[in-house]
Amino acid sequence: MTGIVGVPCDVLERVGAHLEEHRPLLVGLSHALHADPELGGEEVRAAQRISRLLGDAGFEREETPTDLPTSFCYRMGRSPMVVTVCVEYDALPGIGHACGHNVNAAAAIGAALSLGSLTDELDLSVKVLGTPAEETFGGKVTLINSGHFDDAALAMMAHASHHDTVGGRSLALCMWNVTFTGTASHAAAAPERGVNALDALVIAQTAIGLARQQLPPQSVVSTITTEGGSAVNVIPELARASIEMRSPSVDALQVIQARVRACLQAGAIATGCTMDITSVGNDFADLRQDATLATFYRDAMIARGRTVELSDAAVASTDMGNVSHLVPTIHPLLGYDVADARPHTAAFATYGTSQSADDAILDGAFGLAMTAARAAVDPAQRERLVDGATVRSLAPVGRSSSTRI
Repeated sequence: MTGIVGVPCDVLERVGAHLEEHRPLLVGLSHALHADPELGGEEVRAAQRISRLLGDAGFEREETPTDLPTSFCYRMGRSPMVVTVCVEYDALPGIGHACGHNVNAAAAIGAALSLGSLTDELDLSVKVLGTPAEETFGGKVTLINSGHFDDAALAMMAHASHHDTVGGRSLALCMWNVTFTGTASHAAAAPERGVNALDALVIAQTAIGLARQQLPPQSVVSTITTEGGSAVNVIPELARASIEMRSPSVDALQVIQARVRACLQAGAIATGCTMDITSVGNDFADLRQDATLATFYRDAMIARGRTVELSDAAVASTDMGNVSHLVPTIHPLLGYDVADARPHTAAFATYGTSQSADDAILDGAFGLAMTAARAAVDPAQRERLVDGATVRSLAPVGRSSSTRI
C-alpha cells in the first residue's frame, strides 16, 4: 500500500492494521445482516446488532426520533470536527439484500471504528447514524428534520455496486398514490348515473404520456394502476394508481410535479370525479458529492490498490441526496465481483457474502476513514468543514426543513 498525500504514515498504518484486526467482526456483521434481511422501518434486529457493536467499542448512545424506532445515533469524541457516518441496513421485499446494504453497513462501521480509535490524535468526533428505510420512505430525511445532521462537518457512506466510482450524482425522486372517486352504477342498465373513476385515471395517464415530451431532460415518470374496478358490469367508483417521478435536480422535479398534478386534475375535471393525492415517504433530493472529499476518497482507494473512476453521472436515487444539500458529502460506489448482476435483482444478492464483497468492506472502510483523516489534518479543509457546521448549528437547517421538496 502506497502513502497518501497529507496523511501521516502512522495514521495510514494504524487504520490498515485496525481494519485487519476487526475483519472477522466486520465480515461477520455483513453476513449476519445478509442472512437476516429486514424491510425498511422494520430493521429491529439489524439495528440491535450494530448498536451492540458500537456500544462495545465505547461509543455513547444519543437520542433519535421516537417515530423512527430502528434508527440509532452513537458518538465518540467532542471535537467540532464531526464526521457523520451514515449506516444503511434495510433490505428489499422477496430478494433480501439485493442492493448490498449489508456491505454498506459493514464498511460504514469499519470506518467509524477506525476513526473512533483516532479521535484524540486527529481532533475529531465520530457520529454514527443508523439511517433506516433508504429503499422506502427515506430515514435520513427524518433525521435531517430532527436536527441530527446540524453539527456534521462532513457526512459519508459507501454503497455496494458492480464497480468503483465516486463523485456521481443521483436523481431527485418522489412518489405519489392517487385515488379518483366517482359513482358506481350498472354499466348497462343505468350508465348515465355513474361517474367513472377509471375513465379519470385513463385520461390522466394519457395526459402524462403526452406531457413527457415537454418535461425537463432526463426526467422519468412511471405509473401503475393498482385498482380499476371490481366487475365489468359496474361503473368503477374507485380507481387508484401509483406514480413515481425522477429528475436530475430538485428544481426540475418541482416542474414535473406541477405538470403531473395538472394531468391528474384533468382526469378529475373531465369526468367529474374527486381526486386525492398522497405522498409516499419523503421526497429525495439529487445527490451532490463534495469534489474535494471525493478526490480524497479516490486517492485513498488508489493507495489501497483499487481503481476508482471519478464520475458525475446520475445513478438511481437516494435520501443521501438530501444530506448532500446540507452537508459536504460523499457517497461512493463500492465495487465487488457480481458477474453480470445489477442491484435490485436476486442475482445481485447472491454475491453479497462473497470473498470479493468481504474484501470490499475493508477497502471501503479504509477509503472512508482516510477521507475523514485527510480532511481533519488539512488546515484549509478542516476550517471549511468546521465553519460550515458552526453556521448550521447556529441556524439549524434540520428542524426548519420540510420533508417535502
